[in-house]
Amino acid sequence: MIRLHHLENSRSQRIAWLLEELHVDYEVAFYRRNSSTMLAPDELKRIHPLGKSPLITDEDAGGRVVAESGAIIEYLLERFDTRNCLSPPPGSDAHQDYRFWLHHAEASGMPPLVMSLIFSRLGKAPVPALLRPLGRRFAAGIRQRYLGPEISRLRQFWEDSLSDRCWFAGNAFSAADIQMSFPLMALAGRAGLEGYPRLESFLQRATAREGYQRTIEKVGDLKLMS
Repeated sequence: MIRLHHLENSRSQRIAWLLEELHVDYEVAFYRRNSSTMLAPDELKRIHPLGKSPLITDEDAGGRVVAESGAIIEYLLERFDTRNCLSPPPGSDAHQDYRFWLHHAEASGMPPLVMSLIFSRLGKAPVPALLRPLGRRFAAGIRQRYLGPEISRLRQFWEDSLSDRCWFAGNAFSAADIQMSFPLMALAGRAGLEGYPRLESFLQRATAREGYQRTIEKVGDLKLMS
């Protein structure tokens, strides 16, 4: 039995989605963020020293704990996707694309989006009121000089990458699309996807899948902070 340690409004939703697509029986342990800091609760540190989600526990493997989205996805596919339904066959050209997108989402896609969110909060509580004007000016400079151009570059790269295919690794839906869903949902919620029709279409098709709809029923929808 797989147990998913699911933190509300987090990347762990993708793992639930993958499990639904694989039709694997699993249990969900729910955790709520601290309402003041929005950080994960200390209970997660009892599962893994870093105390972050997603985490899974494989009870059939002696309670093995697996952390990090990409590593969890690869672990679950090795265990349950023996017919390569959600990943192209190893050695194929499509598999090379798949592997790139599987890791690109976290390595290159998410950092500027997370940084943008952090800087956007420098002008708000809990930053002391006297420092908020300075925080807003500092954040505006960072967004204008670095984060804005970098996010625009990523968005255009993602749009162009779908010019000759339906999904990121080809014309078949794969776990790489599940992985890429989170930065695209974050981007859609914070900066918008207007003018990027391929990305809009990708999200519409991805979230219309039965596996995603079952995920929403089981763990809830994402409500990303803007």
